[in-house]
Amino acid sequence: MDGKYWSRILATMGALTVLAGMGATQTATAAQPETVSHGMAIRDGHATTAAPTRRTTNLSYHGGQVSVAPKVYIVYWGSQWGSAGGGGLPTQDPSGVASVQTSFFQHLYGAGDAWSNSTTQYCEGVATGTTQCGTSGTHVGHPSSSPLAGSWVDNTVTTPATPSSADITAEAQRAAAHFGDYSNGVQYIVDSPHGVIPQGFAAGAGGTYCAWHDSTVASGGTIAYTNMPYMPDAAASCGAGFVATGGSGVNSATEGVTIVGGHEYAETVTDQWPSTQLAWVDSRGAENGDKCAWISSGQGASAIVNLNGASFAVQSLWSNNFNNGAGGCVVSYTSATNQH
Repeated sequence: MDGKYWSRILATMGALTVLAGMGATQTATAAQPETVSHGMAIRDGHATTAAPTRRTTNLSYHGGQVSVAPKVYIVYWGSQWGSAGGGGLPTQDPSGVASVQTSFFQHLYGAGDAWSNSTTQYCEGVATGTTQCGTSGTHVGHPSSSPLAGSWVDNTVTTPATPSSADITAEAQRAAAHFGDYSNGVQYIVDSPHGVIPQGFAAGAGGTYCAWHDSTVASGGTIAYTNMPYMPDAAASCGAGFVATGGSGVNSATEGVTIVGGHEYAETVTDQWPSTQLAWVDSRGAENGDKCAWISSGQGASAIVNLNGASFAVQSLWSNNFNNGAGGCVVSYTSATNQH
């Protein structure tokens, strides 16, 4: 979300962060994402339903980029991850977050993914202030196969114990140089290892966010990237045990990997380069994930969803064309007339 860190008690404004300021800005700088990047706020431990203060205003188009062809690269940042083992997954991962994250993106495509499909209603190339694209503009793409294009265990460096936003940005730029992909729709996810606490992360004293996304200029062009700390280190503050798993097979300890990771993915594809120009945000700067974060009951409650035969915990996403155009939070979207 733009220029704010929201706690779940204010989940009505929904990033994954604690309130530091209410003013929305049209642009953000990658230099200080603790205060200006688009992030997901921590849970505050209170039950939250869809509150009217943040969940009644639709997103509008602000002129920026969306992901026409979404593509994801994951970098496991630092020697603390060990080396690349089976399937390219890191060998030092005590909670198994890499396999959960990888599986999530491997299943996020096609007709078997009704969760992220709501993002396809948003577009670029329409007038600023547009709230319903219809058939106009160029829409967010919905991958026909897994959007996960590659992963890399970058064990040539050691991750700082408390990396700054500048450190994270630099690693995203390293990842872009490693993969050499600067095409439209690419996003680089920088995964910090267990025990590393990026500045402001919920696992640290006074931490306020679970993750954030931003954009920066790299050697080959502008890239979108996400700061993805080790979610189990923040436990319930960042999603562990948030959704009842029942017999789904989902591990409650790693729910935050997909709740938070899905939040950032969905925001990136609808607001690709926020530091260059915002795309789809509401009047207070909240993105489609922000407006629906940490809802525990009622319309838009977080849920276990089936993606192409595998189960994952996710939050709902804001849909402008839900409720006959009034908008709302949905976990499933087949079409404008078939969503919930």
